[in-house]
Amino acid sequence: MNTSLKLIPFLIKYSKGHIALSVIVGILSGACSASLMAIINSSMNSGRNTGNVLVWRFVMLVIAVLIFSFGSRLLLINLSLRATFELRMHLCREVAAAPLRRLEEVGAHRVLAALTQDVNVIASTLLNIPALFINLAIVLGSMIYLGWLSFNILLALLVFLALSVSTVEIIQKRGMAYMKLARDEWDKTVKHFRALTEGMKELKLHHDRREAFLEDFIKLTATTGRTYDREAQKLYAIANSCSQVLYFIFIGIVLFTLPRFEEVRLQTMSGYILTVLYLRAPIIMLLDLAPAFKNANISLKKIEDLGVSLTGLGAKEFQARPPSVSDPVHLCVRDVQHSFYHEGDERNFVLGPLDLTFSPGELVFLIGGNGSGKTTFAKVLSGLYVPEAGEIWMNGEAVNDQNRERYRQCFSVVFSDFYLFEQLIGLARPNLDRQASEYLSMLQLDRKVTVKDGILSTTELSRGQRKRLALLTAYLEDRPIYIFDEWAADQDPTFKRIFYLQLLPELKARGKTTIVISHDDKYYYVADRIIKLDYGKLIYDTEISELEASTELPLGLS
Repeated sequence: MNTSLKLIPFLIKYSKGHIALSVIVGILSGACSASLMAIINSSMNSGRNTGNVLVWRFVMLVIAVLIFSFGSRLLLINLSLRATFELRMHLCREVAAAPLRRLEEVGAHRVLAALTQDVNVIASTLLNIPALFINLAIVLGSMIYLGWLSFNILLALLVFLALSVSTVEIIQKRGMAYMKLARDEWDKTVKHFRALTEGMKELKLHHDRREAFLEDFIKLTATTGRTYDREAQKLYAIANSCSQVLYFIFIGIVLFTLPRFEEVRLQTMSGYILTVLYLRAPIIMLLDLAPAFKNANISLKKIEDLGVSLTGLGAKEFQARPPSVSDPVHLCVRDVQHSFYHEGDERNFVLGPLDLTFSPGELVFLIGGNGSGKTTFAKVLSGLYVPEAGEIWMNGEAVNDQNRERYRQCFSVVFSDFYLFEQLIGLARPNLDRQASEYLSMLQLDRKVTVKDGILSTTELSRGQRKRLALLTAYLEDRPIYIFDEWAADQDPTFKRIFYLQLLPELKARGKTTIVISHDDKYYYVADRIIKLDYGKLIYDTEISELEASTELPLGLS
């Protein structure tokens, strides 16, 4: 029950008094159930002369069991549903707060699998907690009654139960190994689902590729996962059957074996048989719940592998809204380094050390070949990656864990792999629609896209036009620093010219620090400075006037 020990602090965090009351009511329900067994046994052994007092006790206990059982279930179901909602929101916040580098390393498919499959598994486990507490209470109350009937037989029962549970646990442990393998295959399956949706055009255009992908990837992974899942369920079924058989073996021992070694009264014998038969359902329920909690343990481990926590305070950097930054910002990059594994290389890719400054109203072009570290530097500079060495200073203040979230609010960035939201989320203000319409006209999208109540009429456009919508969002954010990562790569020549000769100078005139990652060397002359990187190292950081005066290679190609 390792998972339950991790889930219970999460429940207590949100409703300590609520869960305490639920546990107390569940214990009372179990105690009343055990008392009912005692009255039934007493009545069976007293013959026909059942007193009115015993009858009224029976009636009152039945009513009490109904009230306490229903109350405990209702309380814990409400708590579980509330905790499930909190769990989903908590994990979404934890994922949103997790380091970007960590999420990129584990892969988007694993994040999706955790937020769907694993959250559902943990949520369903939370909904099983009412049954867990009620059945534990029934078993505890019944054991107390059995101990009152005969302590020696109770010891024998506990030893037998320990052996039985150990046997079932061994079988379930093997099933859990298969369940973990099945969960690993689900990660691969989600990855293939993403490839299916994102690569649909390429699959439709190539029959052999499509069939090979469906058969050798999706079908193979799904079949393997199904096989592991089937083996796990088979072992769970064996464990369940063994628990039922062992139960009847114990009844046989009480009936046929114990009387040979110890004189057992008929009332004690019937009380044990009746109570043990009654306990069959709660104990089997507890044994059946064990795999559910163990599955939740696998899901919890998967979530924790993402770098997020279930029971931590959670998403500290998002707890308080940082103040908006609208004033000009001066940046100073001092000896900054960042490294990560670069596919195809024997060693880690190392960016830096870099020493750079960026001033308000400055237009800087960042150039270099593919894989030179331009996008990585943009992520480091914008606070998405934390430098492994060195520091970034903002207006004379060092950026650290305490102010990094506020620092990130200085940037509006359009990455080459941008995501376009269908609504202008987080930008609510009275004149939002009017401002957005003006920018749509400037970006030559007003004939295709309209905006009402912050909702874009469509995002089903060409990639170049979608990039313009991403630029629209950046304009509306109105941050002091703009970064454009190969923004013009998907634009036609006419709009590319508008971007370099109209939009960028306008941002400069507004005092915005603008950093453009670009290969368009014919427009380098519009920049104030050009910074060139090559395999993570700074080649030069030069004023445009100095490059124009150079007699070496053409501008931007040296």
